Amino acid sequence: MKRMHEVYKTEIAPVLQKELGVKNVNAVPKIVKIVISVGVGKLTKDSKMIEAVESTLTRITGQKPAQTKARVSISNFKLREGQVVGYKVTMRGARMWDFLDKLVHITFARVRDFRGISINSVDDNGNISLGFKDQLAFPEIRNDELDNVHGLEVTIHSTADNKKNGQALFRALGFPFKEGVK
Repeated sequence: MKRMHEVYKTEIAPVLQKELGVKNVNAVPKIVKIVISVGVGKLTKDSKMIEAVESTLTRITGQKPAQTKARVSISNFKLREGQVVGYKVTMRGARMWDFLDKLVHITFARVRDFRGISINSVDDNGNISLGFKDQLAFPEIRNDELDNVHGLEVTIHSTADNKKNGQALFRALGFPFKEGVK
């Protein structure tokens, strides 16, 4: 099986170039980075949950997650400046393309009651954000070894300058969009 990056360069980019009417192949939209994040919120006091979130992100991405800290204190939420409120991983290059390949071909198929992604998930800048209710859809996570289930968000940033070009890029990459919905 060909790697997704090779397929993009040899098959998808030329087709997108014709479809979008772009003269230079370097101006065709492409994926820049993928950011995977988990908010820990109220669970900041639970060290086992924090450990589980870090472990999950490390296994899914192959990278150690970075902590995201609160920028300001909010007394109503019992939040202090500098307190850890989440974890995130930013992937670029070969690791990003491998993750994208796994996401499209394996992970979406493992999501329970999956009927496709809404085409409106692509924002006006040509990026897409996907939320997962639990981490079980990823093949690195086994059901029997889970103590805590948590959700995560995947944001895929592209060089597409508008919604239409972003939708064309993600459709060409094989993202399963819902049919009949614009």
